Amino acid sequence: MNGDAIGLQTAVLRLTDPHAALLALEAAVPGLADLRRVEPTRIDWLTVEDALGTALPPDFKLLAEQYPPLQFGDCMSFHTPQPGTEEEWALAVAEEREDVADLLDVEDLSGALAVYPAPGGLLIWGSSIDGDTFLWTTAGSGPEEWKVTVASHNGDWWHYTAGAVQFTADLISGAVEPWGLPRVRPEVLTIGGEA
Repeated sequence: MNGDAIGLQTAVLRLTDPHAALLALEAAVPGLADLRRVEPTRIDWLTVEDALGTALPPDFKLLAEQYPPLQFGDCMSFHTPQPGTEEEWALAVAEEREDVADLLDVEDLSGALAVYPAPGGLLIWGSSIDGDTFLWTTAGSGPEEWKVTVASHNGDWWHYTAGAVQFTADLISGAVEPWGLPRVRPEVLTIGGEA
């Protein structure tokens, strides 16, 4: 595979408002809204973003504040920080950079894509139990412009011009083709027993 083999799907309408993206996800997954925290949790984003060296997308931050860790369709999960674990979370994300670099090497994509903190580099935000990896391409004037990059376990790589929350909503609803991914059922459960 080479850089020319990276597919692209474009969202019909990119949801730039994080609340609109979260509502789209809640619409795609029956029962998700029932798991919303009564009070948003306080995550020390300054610590997280200082450790990573970048701000993170507002839709991702809103999801992490409004919901406990979630798994969709019994397979796909977001990697979100929790209060009190911000430094450890950022360190784990930094350690995953090596895994992302290995994925690029295996697929012969290191010339086409880079790992964050390289300009426009890939930064992981989620995964599946099948070994699929969900990343941001950190290009644009700010994190609200980052697109999703998918590295499926079978070697399919592609971009989707939306944020992580909208991508998940569109993947579950069928608004985006799941190239190289299994269908994600519209089911959700909390990870780690928090509700």
